[in-house]
Amino acid sequence: MTSGEAEVAVTQEKPTMTRLISGPGILLVWLYGVMVVGAVSRSAYQIATEFDRAPLAYALSAVAGLVYGFITYTLVRGGEKARKAALVCCAAELAGVLIVGTWTLVEPSAFPDATVWSDYGMGYLFIPVLLPVSALYWLRKARTVKR
Repeated sequence: MTSGEAEVAVTQEKPTMTRLISGPGILLVWLYGVMVVGAVSRSAYQIATEFDRAPLAYALSAVAGLVYGFITYTLVRGGEKARKAALVCCAAELAGVLIVGTWTLVEPSAFPDATVWSDYGMGYLFIPVLLPVSALYWLRKARTVKR
């Protein structure tokens, strides 16, 4: 085998990564960025001014903002490790939306004020429940493929 053939063989074995911020990934980054700003700014204001009114709701909104921020970062960073981390975070986000959304419907008195995930994100046009489903689909589609 000549050095050129060896180089071709090594190149063929390297996995390639679909960029996470190409195509629908750009829209996901934009939407997650908007959600970061919305959730973090809202929760920061509420925690600073009226935390004693609904501490659980405001803390959950802050957690949601942090999760959105991490997902945004991993989508922009790209690569296989970032894709896997984003998959885990999106699954956790979806679980959080479903749990909190159901909890707010079953026992509304537990949340004297709404969270980002209350009523499955109704206050945010249901984006909190639709976004992780879309992201999970995109991230599974963008997994590493061999050339």
